Amino acid sequence: MVVESYQSKSVCVIGAGPSGLVVARELMKEGHNVAVIEQNHDIGGQWLYEPKVEGEDPLGKANKFLKVHSSMYESLRLASPREIMGYTDFPFVEKKGRDMRRFPSHREVLLYLNDFCEYFGLRGMIRFNTRVEYVGMAEFAEVAKELKWMVKSKEKKSEKLVEEVFDAVVVASGHYSHPRLPIIKGMNSWKRRQMHSHIYRIPDPFRDEVVVIVGSSMSGQELSMELVEVAKEIYLSAKSPISEGFSKVFANHKNLHLCPKIDCLEEDGRVLFEDGSCITADTIIYCTGYSYTFPFLDTKGIIEVDDDRVGPLYEHTFPPSLAPSLSFVGIPRKIIGFPFFESQAKWIAQLLSGKKTLPSWEEMMKEIKDFYQSREAAAIPKHNTHDIANFEYCDLYADKVGFPRLEEWRKELCVSALMNAEANLEVYRDVYDDFELLQVARQSPHFTQLGAHTFEV
Repeated sequence: MVVESYQSKSVCVIGAGPSGLVVARELMKEGHNVAVIEQNHDIGGQWLYEPKVEGEDPLGKANKFLKVHSSMYESLRLASPREIMGYTDFPFVEKKGRDMRRFPSHREVLLYLNDFCEYFGLRGMIRFNTRVEYVGMAEFAEVAKELKWMVKSKEKKSEKLVEEVFDAVVVASGHYSHPRLPIIKGMNSWKRRQMHSHIYRIPDPFRDEVVVIVGSSMSGQELSMELVEVAKEIYLSAKSPISEGFSKVFANHKNLHLCPKIDCLEEDGRVLFEDGSCITADTIIYCTGYSYTFPFLDTKGIIEVDDDRVGPLYEHTFPPSLAPSLSFVGIPRKIIGFPFFESQAKWIAQLLSGKKTLPSWEEMMKEIKDFYQSREAAAIPKHNTHDIANFEYCDLYADKVGFPRLEEWRKELCVSALMNAEANLEVYRDVYDDFELLQVARQSPHFTQLGAHTFEV
């Protein structure tokens, strides 16, 4: 009889948000020794709402480490229906006394993550209020053939620096915190208020103001619809055509105006647009997205962030020269996040235990090169390298892991919500007609695995 022997590794997981939590769970299932280091006082990552932003630089440029991690604002609700968001073995169901809407608030997501954390007993392995200051390859004698990692972390209250060596590090620190800013002539000398949406929380401070919002993606749309109720005038500067649903919003609000890109800013408060028009504004809010940044990570130049391309990464997860001892979870955007994070976590955990192996360095580098070339051939900008927006990719990734593919109902509900938002942006979270799809979803094993009590209200 052959008894298979698997390895148990010491693993540091950076971050206790949705990706870090499921990584910790999968590593624990594989028998690894796990330490999760979290800079905040609780789990949740982006979903841990922080109302106090006064100490943060409005444009996020002043500090190596941001003081505020979460970019959630007070009224934020999910952009996707809750049914598609849950981990594969832990559906995101309604619970009595909580927000039971299909598109609930950010607080309900945090409660779901707390439920997940408690159910799988993860809290005991998390070190809260501790920030990772440095991660780098440890120096060892020649007898130590396997790469190990030095991790330096600092507990906020004591400011004591702790140095530890781990067999592996998983970076799960998120990518919706560090502002990505445009380059606009006069931006550095404009005297009035400028801020990134990262520190926007409530509309009241902008009451009766003239506000310019730069960017027409999700945050630009959401803030426009919220501020239009309190601001004197809203001017939204967009570089791309807007959706049908967003066009309806402009038609419904006389104080909301669509403008082209900004040409320059003048010190006296004027904002000049590329079509020659000009307004005087009180505030400019940049809803221009976020950048990948890992201020703690030192890989001697092996991993770099070039115009928001983190690389080289095999399948957006593994640096070929350092894998599997270093990996990244949660890099891809425009995916159904939680199940994808789970597939990444399972792959990492099984690689570290020796149940799976990666292709050779040459094969991984070739796949990365081919992927970059395919993006360039499709005229996709480098800064959108990690924008997936492709169910097929997620399914092929799952196949490599031996993980279930996304259920068809999950894909169809996602597409249905996107189409509804495209046509009815202001009301799609509360007015929808996908009830047949919803019924199929709730009769699927994903939901019935918890028993008939799941939907008791």
